[in-house]
Amino acid sequence: MTAISEHTGSKGFILFIIIILTLLGLTSEALSFDLEKSVRKFTLNNGLKVLMVERHSSPTVSFYIRHKVGAVEEKGGRTGTAHILEHMMFKGTKTIGTRNFKEERKMLDDIASMGNALDMERVKGETADKKKIEELDRQLKILQKKAKKYILENEIGRLYIENGGVKLNASTGRDLTTYQVSLPSNKIELWARIEADRMTNPVFREFYSERSVVTEERRQVIESIPGRLLMEQFLASAFTAHPYRRPVIGWASDMRFLNIDYTKNFFKTYYAPNNTVIAVVGDISPAKTIDIIKRYFGEIPRQEPSLLHITGEPPQKGEKRIEVIYDASPQIIIGYHKPALPSFDDYVFDVIDSILSSGRTSRFFKALVEEKGVAERVNTINGIPGARFPNLFTILAAPRYPHTNSELEDAIYSEIEKLKREPVTEREIQKTKNRLKADILRSLDSNAGLAGMLSYYEAIAGDFRYVTRHIEVIDKVTPEDIMRAAKKYLNKENRTVAILKRNEQ
Repeated sequence: MTAISEHTGSKGFILFIIIILTLLGLTSEALSFDLEKSVRKFTLNNGLKVLMVERHSSPTVSFYIRHKVGAVEEKGGRTGTAHILEHMMFKGTKTIGTRNFKEERKMLDDIASMGNALDMERVKGETADKKKIEELDRQLKILQKKAKKYILENEIGRLYIENGGVKLNASTGRDLTTYQVSLPSNKIELWARIEADRMTNPVFREFYSERSVVTEERRQVIESIPGRLLMEQFLASAFTAHPYRRPVIGWASDMRFLNIDYTKNFFKTYYAPNNTVIAVVGDISPAKTIDIIKRYFGEIPRQEPSLLHITGEPPQKGEKRIEVIYDASPQIIIGYHKPALPSFDDYVFDVIDSILSSGRTSRFFKALVEEKGVAERVNTINGIPGARFPNLFTILAAPRYPHTNSELEDAIYSEIEKLKREPVTEREIQKTKNRLKADILRSLDSNAGLAGMLSYYEAIAGDFRYVTRHIEVIDKVTPEDIMRAAKKYLNKENRTVAILKRNEQ
């Protein structure tokens, strides 16, 4: 889809001034005050949180809906549920995506019963009755084919596109599930009607055919892509107990038995209004917009918070190493356990991340790519695979032929040791802080960028103000903080190393 362009006008000039002032270290408090003052926050009686920012730079508005649920909340044996639920939410409702829901409902009940019976037999494995499986599978396909006549494919997408919608998207992570779209500002009520209906009356039509789709998706986007397969194995090794070890898409053996009843209960529990944040940014009247939101979302019943206990990750007591054999160019992933936000050390690692790999003047690029020539690429990421729980500071790299993973790994450790021994210069740390602040400000420039960031931090940190406080805390990071954090976390006992190598036979 083509994104709606933003005519920034004076806003663009103001942003330019803010960036210049920020580079001079003058606007952290001013930015905090101005942004926090512009955000209007409401909590409906059912617990739904709503954040709104009024911007009249273009006749558009961006919407983000964040449900505080992801792969972390899935039970063992049910991995992939959060992801397939996201797919189901585009299949429509009792009034959207159907030609005759009264008749379709009967067919859907029969399909669910047949699908459950098929799974109950298939899960027996070697002792299963193969003839019974064949017959149940045949009957399921017949029912699915009959149900097709009631289905209006992709009607939610059609409604949005026909009404000027762009950036229609959804994503599932380990922490959150997100739905977003941008629309002309006179379509706010249309958005509310569609999304409130999805939160109230979703219909999980085509569940079993979609289960086959996501199973094939796993083969295409994980098992067939060396870097993603390596990352999956890396995370499964780095985390022993915490559910961050699970792939969002699910383990293959679980995906074959994704259950429609469990998925419905998962939806009811975690897509509740008191587990949801909505951000609306753009050409709006806040008073009229909140009235619309109350009218459509306000009657959705809240749910009792889940008492699901998340297993904590025990401290790592020694280096973990794994190899993945694949007919592809060598790669390496190195990860170190560290705390998540709002720990001060998480901010310190934002600075370390930028120092090591942000741009062509970063330490890794200059030393490993330009000077030594041992790396084809080398990047760092602070905070994977999620931010709600303690996570990893991660280095992803590929050696430049004829250099090896081992040579590259040694060169990486050499640069890390420098962080421990030698204080970062004031000039380097200030340049890094300026870049981080400018990146944050740049991300807030668009309606979608601001809506995304506000809703993310409200859901993850419990307070959208983390956006501006992030800048304030970054300013407080010192060279001594960097040395301390590097010594504390970036050590052999705390790291996991995953190597991708070709089969040498």
